[in-house]
Amino acid sequence: MTEPVPSPPSAALDGQLSYAVFQLARAHRGHAAAMLRAMNLHPGQELLLMQLYDRDGQTQSELLESVGLDHSTVSKALRRMQDAGLLTREPAAHDRRVMVVHLTDAGRALRGPIADMWRKLEEISVRDLTAEQIEAFTASAYTIERSVRDHGRRAPADR
Repeated sequence: MTEPVPSPPSAALDGQLSYAVFQLARAHRGHAAAMLRAMNLHPGQELLLMQLYDRDGQTQSELLESVGLDHSTVSKALRRMQDAGLLTREPAAHDRRVMVVHLTDAGRALRGPIADMWRKLEEISVRDLTAEQIEAFTASAYTIERSVRDHGRRAPADR
């Protein structure tokens, strides 16, 4: 038996999909944050680690681009992660202003637990969905994300 779809607040009646996305993102992020706390990580730090698992030795700028977070958030996260012994940051040989980020053994050791966390979060998220629903939702979510991202890139007069 499916639960009835909750009605959004009256001010959001003309934005029901957006309100549902907001509620979903908040619930999903909250559950992920609780899972990350068990690994002594803050939300977003696992995204940086996952990028480094795929290619260690990236610059801060490359990491910033790959995770789509703002500069101050990435800098703060990397500083915390360095203080926790998960990574090192060193000036690049070609330009001392450029910082190169490398995993430590402690950072590499979190690869399995992070992969397990994402697998468990996926299992929880898709528990009541069919394979077709998962595929359709995933495609729709990326279409919406791209639309919102592209709109934000346009000049204010074009919006």
